[in-house]
Amino acid sequence: MTVRDGRSGLTGKDAGLSQDMSTRESAVAEAEAAEPEESPESIPGPRRPFPRPWTAWSAWVRRWREAHPTAAQALSVTVTVLAAALVVAALVMPNSVVRLGPSAFLRIPAEAVIGAAVMIALPRRPRVVLAAVSGVALGAMTVLNALDMGFKQYLGRGFNVVLDWSLFGDAESYLEDSLGRTETLAAVAGVIALVLLLFVLLALSMVRLSDLLARHTAIATRGTLVAGVVWITCSSLGLQLSGVPLASDSTATALKAQAHLVSATLKDEAEFRKVAKVDAFGNTPGSQLVPDLRGKDMIFTFIESYGRSAVEDPIMAPGVDSTLDARTKALAKAGFHAKSGWLTSATYGGSSWLGHSTTMSGLWISNQQRYRTVMASDHLSLTEAFKKTGAFDTVGVMPGVQKAWPEQKWYGLDKVYNAFELGYKGPKFSWSTMPDQYALQQYQDRVHSKKPADGKARMSLLILTSSHQPWAPIPKMVGWDQLGDGSIFKGIQAAGNKPADVIADTTKSRQEYGKSIQYSVTALTQWLTRYGSKDTVLVFLGDHQPIARVSGNHASRDVPVSIVAKDPKVLDEIADWGWTDGLRPAHNAPVWKMSAFRDRFLTAYGSTPHPKKG
Repeated sequence: MTVRDGRSGLTGKDAGLSQDMSTRESAVAEAEAAEPEESPESIPGPRRPFPRPWTAWSAWVRRWREAHPTAAQALSVTVTVLAAALVVAALVMPNSVVRLGPSAFLRIPAEAVIGAAVMIALPRRPRVVLAAVSGVALGAMTVLNALDMGFKQYLGRGFNVVLDWSLFGDAESYLEDSLGRTETLAAVAGVIALVLLLFVLLALSMVRLSDLLARHTAIATRGTLVAGVVWITCSSLGLQLSGVPLASDSTATALKAQAHLVSATLKDEAEFRKVAKVDAFGNTPGSQLVPDLRGKDMIFTFIESYGRSAVEDPIMAPGVDSTLDARTKALAKAGFHAKSGWLTSATYGGSSWLGHSTTMSGLWISNQQRYRTVMASDHLSLTEAFKKTGAFDTVGVMPGVQKAWPEQKWYGLDKVYNAFELGYKGPKFSWSTMPDQYALQQYQDRVHSKKPADGKARMSLLILTSSHQPWAPIPKMVGWDQLGDGSIFKGIQAAGNKPADVIADTTKSRQEYGKSIQYSVTALTQWLTRYGSKDTVLVFLGDHQPIARVSGNHASRDVPVSIVAKDPKVLDEIADWGWTDGLRPAHNAPVWKMSAFRDRFLTAYGSTPHPKKG
């Protein structure tokens, strides 16, 4: 029979167990009380909870809101409005400088309407995740739009996400040469910080706006429906504000364009490999290449950024045209005559090597992938054609080359003098390592004044750099016998304009660009009248137009090209080309694609086609 303890309500057996457990717990408590208290330093791990920074911040914000409800409400509204403005601005942001303006941002983005509808329908966790991811994606598209703007301003085309990442290294080198290392590092760090901040702000903004929609579902749903109806109406009627459609789908369009560009780039890479294997003169024996130029002192020269704008723009043209006319007369006085026309360059504003290789290969090399493909091929370059004859030594003078240049093999050059092999001790002129006049004198001293071995003639390739942006400071002509090691240019460089002052001023950039072209043309033609012979044949041309800020947003890609010689037979061979007499091509002179020049030149001077079909 079980007996209950009236005091505890437990049976006798249970009461005994409870008493035993109580006794043991008391003993343990007494033992722990007898142990000495440990100092915080002796505790092996954290035992006391410390408030997390975010928790402390949240608590402080909560207290501040309770103490200042009106200010808190105003701040909350302001942040929400700014978040909405940032998101909308990113969604409707154009990818061209010429389309920037207030009206471009006063538009209704379709992506915002669709995004709001999706956010309203989602539960909290997936909604927050989607909002954050969408903000980061929108940040990426904003960066791509900004890159498009920059590339269109400088290179006359949009940014290619497949091919153009390698150009950032060149851009950094250009800034360092123009502005200095410290300023360049600061600029790069600032850009990186700005991009990261943009990603963070857009992600947070999207999350905040999605939370707002979720808290006010009814109002948000009605507002989304109204916005959708307004967008459809504006789109259907073609309503515009200052010539800009009110209904926008800029982000979706930009994303579609980028996807198409990636697909086209990958397709182009495969197709161009096949094109590069076909060559009209690929199997022509050396004995049948340029027979009409045997024994000639053949020189090909590219003048940096020498474009059509220099000859026809109302700001630059007066000075440049005056120089071209004066130099034409000086050449005629020395017995030289010239014919000039236009070539449409494969590049614009920069990437000069694309213009060089297009001219020499007869292929349209408009991007870096095509360039790499051609450089790795055995497609015949115009300069290689002279080497293949066995009758010419070949040499290159490249004051802009400051590192290993494996392209030498494709160009067929026996020897190349780079920036460090010309003995220059003077100052750099921004990006340009040395003045053109000095480079030409070094070419004369090291190459042109010396007869090739074995009675051969010579073919030379010169790349002049003094007219490279930012066109500050610009060298000045000095006495040819005063050049020495280039130290004479120290005072000229120090007295010149600062790059930062010219870069920031469009009008000044145009003026200084024109002066740089005058300098380069003068240096080259003075060298020719001073050192050229009856056998000298000079072909000189621009590699591309200057940047859009100088040439204009709608400028052509045309560059002048001239052939100069004393021997009248040289110019008679191209009489049917329709080119203009003198160094200044007429406005209506023939315009060819730059890739057409190689075959026309080889044909004009007696070369026989023997096609290579790949």
